[in-house]
Amino acid sequence: MRVAGALRIIIAAVFAGLAGASTAQQSLPYRAPQHTRPPPSIGATEADIVAYANGGMQIERDRSPDDILAEHRRMARALAGLLPQRKGVVDAYVVAIALDSDPVFGREVREAGKVLARRYDAVGRTIVLAGTDGSAPSDLPRGSPDHLSLALARIAEVYDPQEDVLVLYTTSHGAPIGIVYNDADQGFGAISPDRLAAMLGALGIGRRLVIVSACYAGVFVPALADADTAVLTASSGDRSSFGCQSDNDWTFYGDALINHALRKAQPLAAASREATALVAKWESDGGLKPSQPQTLIGDKATAWLAELDRRTPAAATAPVGQPAVSMLTTR
Repeated sequence: MRVAGALRIIIAAVFAGLAGASTAQQSLPYRAPQHTRPPPSIGATEADIVAYANGGMQIERDRSPDDILAEHRRMARALAGLLPQRKGVVDAYVVAIALDSDPVFGREVREAGKVLARRYDAVGRTIVLAGTDGSAPSDLPRGSPDHLSLALARIAEVYDPQEDVLVLYTTSHGAPIGIVYNDADQGFGAISPDRLAAMLGALGIGRRLVIVSACYAGVFVPALADADTAVLTASSGDRSSFGCQSDNDWTFYGDALINHALRKAQPLAAASREATALVAKWESDGGLKPSQPQTLIGDKATAWLAELDRRTPAAATAPVGQPAVSMLTTR
């Protein structure tokens, strides 16, 4: 019970401890949705909490019928817009999802979708799921466990498992049970490593690059690791990552990997090393406990990654937004 109590405290802090994080957003004409109410009870024991996360737990409350219908239509358009795979070509299908409605994740994941689509020749084969970017209500389907399931299922329908690749980028707050879903005061849940692995396995999505930007993200590595998989995470399984304040443009890891390393025509392994070194420098400069990003690239994954990397545009693109490290000068 002592372990379960600590786990509940961590999850409650993730859900409810961010209400005062935004400063710049409050001065804008549009006010992003806030985390102001405690989450619903999600179980009395550690086993309950883990079981819910393993089931892709999602709890919704106070959704209006109009909002539900509009959300359904946004998701239907996103799924219908996916292009079919091209025979004889290693096509990448990109899903970029922000599972928390804090604007930092909305901004990060929108740019991640653009960078990954360009890098992996996936324009027309990319779905971005996210809440607001802080400037206006989101015009995208929200990032939620159910919507991730729908996106993955649709990709499984249109891609060739012998040729094609899933590229999944997910960003949010994290906990030891996995990555957390929190849409302001209305949506709550979590996706555990076992849940994600089970979904991909059931859908036959074996060739995959999975990038998890969240605290404790390293818990996804053992569950997903195999010869045909590449997994990159913002932290080890017992460490926090940094930069997730609501009014940031990037988390540390998203800035280092997406906004810098993956904009260049270099192999994924080299990009990961560059991002890890950059994060380590920022953390050292700020006196922060190292997050220890993780990288695992399976033996078979190196072949299809090389094919995708050969199609990466030669010209690098410039980083956008305010650097994540700038938060260190305003603390």
